[in-house]
Amino acid sequence: MADQNVPPRRPRDDRGWDGRPHPTPGGYHDRTPSTPYGYVSPESPQGGYPAQTDPRAYPGHPGPAARGPQWVGPDGLDRPAPVDSGLPQLDGDDEPGRPVGRRRALVTLGGTAAVVAGGAALAMTPQVRGLFGDATAGDATGTTVTDGTAARPSGQQPSTVRTYTEQNESYMGSRAGEALKKNTPSGGRSFSGPAAAAAETKVTVKTVLAKDPVLHLARRATFGPTPEVVADIRRMGIDAWIRAQLEPEKIAPSRAELKLAELPSLKLSVQQLRDQRDQLNERGAQPEREMVDATLARQIWSKRQLFEVMVDFWNDFLHVAADFDGGEVYRNSFDVDVIRAHALGSYPQMLVAANKHPALLLYLNQNDSRADAVNENLARENLELYSVGVDGGYTEKDVRQAALLQTGRGVNDGKYVFRADRHYVGKVKILGFTHANNSQDPKKADAAIDAYITYIALHPSTARYVAQSLATRFVSDTPPKSLVERLAKTYTANKGMIRPVLMTLFSSSEFWAAVGQKVRRPMEYLVATYRTLGVSPEASPKHDNGDNKRTPFARGLRQIHDKLRELGQFPMGQPTPDGYPDVYVAWTSAGAMVNGWNEAGELVAGNRTQFTYAKPEKLVAKPPATAGAYVDALAQRLVQQKLSAREKALILGVADAPATAKVDATFNGAITAVARAILASPQHHLR
Repeated sequence: MADQNVPPRRPRDDRGWDGRPHPTPGGYHDRTPSTPYGYVSPESPQGGYPAQTDPRAYPGHPGPAARGPQWVGPDGLDRPAPVDSGLPQLDGDDEPGRPVGRRRALVTLGGTAAVVAGGAALAMTPQVRGLFGDATAGDATGTTVTDGTAARPSGQQPSTVRTYTEQNESYMGSRAGEALKKNTPSGGRSFSGPAAAAAETKVTVKTVLAKDPVLHLARRATFGPTPEVVADIRRMGIDAWIRAQLEPEKIAPSRAELKLAELPSLKLSVQQLRDQRDQLNERGAQPEREMVDATLARQIWSKRQLFEVMVDFWNDFLHVAADFDGGEVYRNSFDVDVIRAHALGSYPQMLVAANKHPALLLYLNQNDSRADAVNENLARENLELYSVGVDGGYTEKDVRQAALLQTGRGVNDGKYVFRADRHYVGKVKILGFTHANNSQDPKKADAAIDAYITYIALHPSTARYVAQSLATRFVSDTPPKSLVERLAKTYTANKGMIRPVLMTLFSSSEFWAAVGQKVRRPMEYLVATYRTLGVSPEASPKHDNGDNKRTPFARGLRQIHDKLRELGQFPMGQPTPDGYPDVYVAWTSAGAMVNGWNEAGELVAGNRTQFTYAKPEKLVAKPPATAGAYVDALAQRLVQQKLSAREKALILGVADAPATAKVDATFNGAITAVARAILASPQHHLR
C-alpha cells in the first residue's frame, strides 16, 4: 500500500521543536505590504506542514532565537541573579554615581529565580515515519507489520516511536522541571463550590504573590487582572463571577469587540474569501492575520475573559496553525465554527466538527488520503495530540486502521466532502472500537467515522489527557494527580462537557492552593501589560493615520501581532500540530524577556499612538508625595499588591531616590522607568 504520511522535512527537524517561530529584526511596525493573501508556497503541496521555504517568513528573517536562561520563576526573589548577562541594551543603563543601574535593577527583579533549562528540549526531536505495509483487503485488523520495519511492529506502543513527545511532560522532565515540582502542593479535596474552596484552602507554597483568592482567580481565569475585574469579583462574589463567565453569551461585547468590524475579512464566509482575494489584497487585509489580530483584541479587551482563556487553551490542544497554506481561507472559519462554538461545551462535538472542517483536513493532508494511498497524518494526530495522548494505550496498528477508516474525507470547492470511491471498506478495530465499515451508503460510511471520533473523544485516556492539560493550564506545571483524577472523572460522567470540568477545577483546594505556580508566557505577559495599563482601543489624538487604507485600530492590532511574532508566541502561531507548551521551563529566552520589558516601557510612555494610553503620572489617582509611598501605590495599581522590601529598594534605585525623597506626580521625571521596572517584577510575570 502506498504511503504519503511523512511531512516535508525542514531544517529545524534535527534540533527538536523549539516552538519559537518568526523573530524579526524590525518586528514592530505595520506590515501591510507583507506576504499577499492567498500565497501558496512553490515548495509544498496545498495544506500540511510548512516546507523548506516557509511562506510566513519575512525578508531578513534570522531564524528562531536560541533558548537560554529563563530569568523569572515562581520562587520570585529568593535566588541570586547574574549581575550582567550580556542582555540587549536597555535605555538608561548604568551610570557613574548611580547606586543601582536600570539594567541591573531590571535584571535583578526579573532574574532572581534564574533557572537553566538546558536539555529540556532534547527529547523533542521528531521521528521520521515509515511506510504502510500491505494489508489484507477488506480487513484492517490483521497482525501484519505496519511498515515492514522490524523495529516498529504493529503492536508497538507509539510512545517509543512518537512523532512528538507530550510537550509539557517533556520539558518538566528537565532538571529545571524537577526543581519546580518541589514547590507544588500535593493532594487536595473538592468543596461544594469555588467560594467554599477558596475560603477553606490554606496557601502553603512559597511565592512572592499576595495570597488573596480574588487576585488568584483574576490571574488564572483572565488574561490579567485589572482594577475593574478585581472590583467585579469582590462585588459579585467568587461563585457568581465564575457562573457569569461560564455564560459568555450573556455578557455584552466591549467597545473593542464592536470595533472588530474594522477588520474586513472577519465576517466573510469561506466562499466570499475565495471570491474576494483581489479586493482584500488591495485593501491590505490578510484574513489569517486579521483573525489573529481579532483574537488579541478579545484577549485584551473582552469582558468574556474565561471564554477567551479557554479559546486559547483549545487552540493549543486542538491546534491548527494560522499560517498554513490554506489558512487565509479556512482558519477563521475553524476558529468560529469549531473552537469558539464548543470552547465551553462538548469536546466530543468539537473533535467531530474539527474532523469535518477543511482547515484540519488540509492542514494534516487528509484531502490526499484514499484507500490505495493512505496518509496517516490526521489519524495519528487524532490519537496522539487530540484525544488519548501518545501514552494513551493505542498502537501503530490502531493508527493504521484509523487512517484506513478515515479515507474518503476531504475538501472540494472549499467545502467538506466525503468521497465514497476513496473510502476503504472493511472491518476495523481501534482501541476497542469495532466497526464492520462495510456500507455502500456514503452517509453511513461517513457516520462510522463520526462514531469512531466520538469514541476516542470519550475514551478514559482522553479524559485524563484533557484533565492533565486543563490542570496544567490553570493550576501548576506539575498538577497534583488527585486533581487530574477528579477532573477526568467529571469529564467522563458528563460525556465530555467542559463547564462541569471547570467547575470541579475551581471547586478544588488544589486550584486555590497554587498561588504563584504559573509563569506568563510571552503573549500572556504582553496582553496582561496592555490590560493593567488600561489601554483604550481608540486612537490617540496625536495619531496621524495618513492615507493608510487600514484604520488605526486595525494597524495597532497588527503591531501587537508582529511584536508577539518577534517574542516567539502569538495566537495559533505554532507551525506544528502540537501547539505551544504551557510550562515555565519551555520559555527560556532572556532576550525575549528583555524585549518584553522594553515594550512595556513603550506602552507606559504611550508611544503606540494607534491606541490611547493613560499618562504614567495619571496611573495613580492621587500620587503620594514621597518616593517610597509612591512606589507602593504604583505597585498596587499595576500588580495589585505591594512589593517586597528588596524589590522596592531596587525600584527606588531605578529612580535614584531614597524612600523619603519628595517627588511629584512624574516621580521627578522617572515615572516611566519606575512603572516599567514594576512591570518587570516577578509579581507581573507570574499568573
